Amino acid sequence: MEVPDSVAAALADRDVADKTCLEAGAGVGNATAGLLDAGADHVYAITDRADHADGVRERFAGDDRVELIEADLRDVPLPDDSVEVVTAHALFNVLPNDAAAPIAAELTRVAAPGATLVVDDYEPMPPESPVRRLFAVENAAAELANARPALTFYPADGLRRLFGGRGWEHDRTRAILEPAPWTESHLTAHTAEVRGHAESLPDALGQQLITEAERLAKTTGESDEGRMYSVAMELPE
Repeated sequence: MEVPDSVAAALADRDVADKTCLEAGAGVGNATAGLLDAGADHVYAITDRADHADGVRERFAGDDRVELIEADLRDVPLPDDSVEVVTAHALFNVLPNDAAAPIAAELTRVAAPGATLVVDDYEPMPPESPVRRLFAVENAAAELANARPALTFYPADGLRRLFGGRGWEHDRTRAILEPAPWTESHLTAHTAEVRGHAESLPDALGQQLITEAERLAKTTGESDEGRMYSVAMELPE
């Protein structure tokens, strides 16, 4: 089972074998694949997006170690103290600001004493970054369409403090991608997000945002910049 290098690096120093795990924000199931590869006994893969759920269901069809749960991470349908390893791989950058604290509270509630938490995300990119400029257009389109940004990039210390306030103790922070690769397919996907938001905007405004996103994606092509980090924490017993 293919596991991205960033996921493998984030889990390499964690004790996962025979543990009950939770992937918060399953996406395409990359962290679930990494947890299984590391010997997890059972993985709850949680997402509130139907398209992601379909992809995870197909990817792990027939593997009874994986339990897909379609739910909002602010209200996880699991008992208190029920998981031993929690991962959130590239989750927080796609959350609205007001979701971060309640999700941290829920992930803490379901974590058993002595549990491990691994949070991987992207540092904010420098102002001169062409990729950051594309993300700014995406955020502008999302704010105009939905009154909230599409992307929020937290420094590693910000997420460490978020979970530290819930009782988690910091173990280590390290880079898992530096620089982070932003491929043509990544930039194309973000341009598609701009188009989606623009559909609900007046034609002239929406087209202006789409044109700028397409220009930035085309002129950038691909770029290696920024840093993806991994923060590991432990919940005291």
